[in-house]
Amino acid sequence: MQSIRNSRTRFLTSAATVALTALSLTACGTGTGVADEGASAGSATNATTAAAAPAAATPTSPAAASGSSDGDSSNDVEPAAASSKPAAQAPASKAPAAARKTITCEGSNTKTVAAPLNRPVNHMLLTVTNTGRDTCYLYGYPAVRFGEAQSVPPVIEGSRPDGLITLKPGESGYASVNLSAADGSGSHGRTEKSLTVSFRGPSGNESVGASARPSLPAKGVYVDNSLKVTYWLPSMDDAISW
Repeated sequence: MQSIRNSRTRFLTSAATVALTALSLTACGTGTGVADEGASAGSATNATTAAAAPAAATPTSPAAASGSSDGDSSNDVEPAAASSKPAAQAPASKAPAAARKTITCEGSNTKTVAAPLNRPVNHMLLTVTNTGRDTCYLYGYPAVRFGEAQSVPPVIEGSRPDGLITLKPGESGYASVNLSAADGSGSHGRTEKSLTVSFRGPSGNESVGASARPSLPAKGVYVDNSLKVTYWLPSMDDAISW
């Protein structure tokens, strides 16, 4: 009897062992093992998808976009225009004749004509015409010398113009010369046959450039110590009114 019990016990133990082993295999095939393989497959799929997807654009900060930073200036990006050579400038065109600088009117760029007048009596009109290519200025009044005179006659102060007389090419300025006293009150009267007209500079005192030597009538002109001149004026009428 005792051996029969022992055999039965061993049989039951063996059966229990087989049953436990089967349960373990079933659990590995349908439970936890399958779940682990799915998670691993899912992880592999996610990794592949992430690698294949394009990298997202990284937002650029204002400092990086402008090529500068608040930190070390050695990392600043120089603008392309700063490193390029400056564009060659076109050569400056020559200034037109009208824009050239003005110069003083004098004998070499003007023509002077002296014409004795019947009215007013004992007067002579000086006409100066710009014959140059540039605008010129007539400063002050003419310095006139008849014959071998060492001094020039005074100016009539009341004839001073409002502004400087400016002559463009071809334009004329005027001055009149009171040769002698109309009532015969003058002294040291004489007849002169030559005339020299000198031109003044900006200061109004010095003589500049070449002098003009306009011709006089063959018989000459009579002058006395009442000789005087007007300032250079813009019109003939202004000049002979003195």
